[in-house]
Amino acid sequence: MNEELDFIIDSTNELMQNAITHLEKEFRNIRAGKASPAMIGGVMVDYYGSLTPITQVANVSTMDAHTITVQPWEKNMLHIIEKAIMIANLGFNPMNNGEIIIINVPALTEERRIELSKQAKAAAEYAKVSIRNDRREAMHEIKKAEASEDMKTNAEVDIQKLTDNYSKMVDDHYKVKDEEIMKV
Repeated sequence: MNEELDFIIDSTNELMQNAITHLEKEFRNIRAGKASPAMIGGVMVDYYGSLTPITQVANVSTMDAHTITVQPWEKNMLHIIEKAIMIANLGFNPMNNGEIIIINVPALTEERRIELSKQAKAAAEYAKVSIRNDRREAMHEIKKAEASEDMKTNAEVDIQKLTDNYSKMVDDHYKVKDEEIMKV
């Protein structure tokens, strides 16, 4: 096949894989019951004037299945980290004991489970939209490529197969996450 068309297919495959990677990251941030340091991994802290991930200013770990602990490397960061966790609006109420911040992860109510399921569905739909946008861009590039019509048609078929495969991956990931969220 034409090098230009191969490049379009390869780059589209990479972009679609990035959409799946992003979806997996989003799903890790949607908690499904037990405590995990990843739940607050996206929290940004004002560290001497610049926004820094919480994991770069403190040790984040889990004590048990329902408790996350945050131990800042600098004691003066306790209140700043506590405030950042509250501002992140993750549904947690951090407690500061002067040494560490303790976050009790409450058990999920049925209402909260449904809300999280909707959040997961929205993330999955966003990933599908991204995949379809990648397909649209690839189809546009294929039409502009200098190759025979048969080669272009074959490349379009390959792009559609990629799209179908990645869309199915998104559905599979969502199904697993939804089951995890709804499991009591």
